[in-house]
Amino acid sequence: MVYDVIIIGGGPGGYVAALRAAKNGKKTALVEADHLGGTCLNRGCIPSKTLLKHAEVIESIEKAKSWGIHTGELTFSLKEMLARKDQVIETLRTGIQFLLKKGQIDVYNGYGTIHSDKTVSVQAKEQSQKIQGEKIIIATGSQPVVPPIPGIDEVNYHTTDTIFDIEKIPQSIVIVGGGIIGVEFANIFASLQTKVTIVELGDRIIPTEDEDASKALLSNLKKKGIQVLTKHQVAAIAENEAGKSVSIITDNGTEETLVVDDILLAVGRKPNVSAGAELNLKMNGPHIEVDDYLETSVQGVFAVGDVIGGLQLAHVASAEGLTAVANLDIKQKRMDYTVIPRCIYTNPQVASVGMSEVELKQKGIVYKAHQYSFVGNGKALAMGETEGFSKVFIDEKYGEILGVVMVGAHVTEMISQSSAYLYLEGTVDELAQMVQPHPALSEVLMESANALIGKGIHS
Repeated sequence: MVYDVIIIGGGPGGYVAALRAAKNGKKTALVEADHLGGTCLNRGCIPSKTLLKHAEVIESIEKAKSWGIHTGELTFSLKEMLARKDQVIETLRTGIQFLLKKGQIDVYNGYGTIHSDKTVSVQAKEQSQKIQGEKIIIATGSQPVVPPIPGIDEVNYHTTDTIFDIEKIPQSIVIVGGGIIGVEFANIFASLQTKVTIVELGDRIIPTEDEDASKALLSNLKKKGIQVLTKHQVAAIAENEAGKSVSIITDNGTEETLVVDDILLAVGRKPNVSAGAELNLKMNGPHIEVDDYLETSVQGVFAVGDVIGGLQLAHVASAEGLTAVANLDIKQKRMDYTVIPRCIYTNPQVASVGMSEVELKQKGIVYKAHQYSFVGNGKALAMGETEGFSKVFIDEKYGEILGVVMVGAHVTEMISQSSAYLYLEGTVDELAQMVQPHPALSEVLMESANALIGKGIHS
């Protein structure tokens, strides 16, 4: 079978690219070795956010006791929670299958291997077949990194892919890695009354985000009883009748051992590049190198998503998939990473878009910043969600909005308002004049905007 484009990988980069290509009139094939939806739908974004919602409800019930709302003893069933998670996943998988069928996209179940003549071998169990494509898009995603910790081969541990298959709630767990995935799972397990310890090699959690956001989240995690050990390294792990022992070393050489029920490795992900191994593609470290149009070093072969590195987020992969499709026939659209929202779904949530304060300083941009706390926001007070803040960065000369950081309830939804302003090159004067609903959490943006032009209302 000959296709205009063959896409290897059915995750948020691959299946979105397939749908767009088909709508553009391309005869399209999609090759997927596992379930449609990729890591995001099956082992990442969707299952973790479903469980985080459960955690939010549990925390809200506990908080409501101080409001005069009493429910009696709180109980929860892990089995039923995981069943709901599976139901959400299945609903979304079915939706993707429907869209692919509607788009008349041929879906091949199996492992795809790309050959130099742009044929693709699809291996499914004992059966193999070949298909031909004029253009190829590699969207094969990534898998968890398992660090070479002494003793790891003799211990049962979880990765961020396998943790969703956990059979019982552990009384204690060590999470290795204090990045986005690590802190989200810490939030989930803490709500389930698990004693959680995060071990992070760096000097702070969520090191890629704003430092004030990192401090605010750290404070909240500690309030929930989560132990956070920064500047600590896991030296060895072992398992015996007493449980799993984790030996950790501080930056000054002090060593201690924690005995826990479970271990979760959340130190990052590595790209799945085997599908294109025969092409001898130019690499950027472990990732496939692409140009601004997402074409690899081999003409007619594109790559998107985690395999090319950068911001390894589902919505980035989808945007890259759409961009790659736009460039299949002629290079006409560069991939734009300037307005990419970044979200952490803990409670409180963390969200940001545009340039960070560190980037602004590194680039020598003269900027002004204003931070407004949710403590002064009427809706936040009414909700009992006063933790966090909004911080707005603007260009000092023209007043253009350069970046926004938010920590608090529902900020992963509110960040889109800031994204729209950045995308349309909005100014602080326009943001100040825009009428926000009252009461609303989004009023914090109006407060910062007015303060930055010297006309602060409540600040």
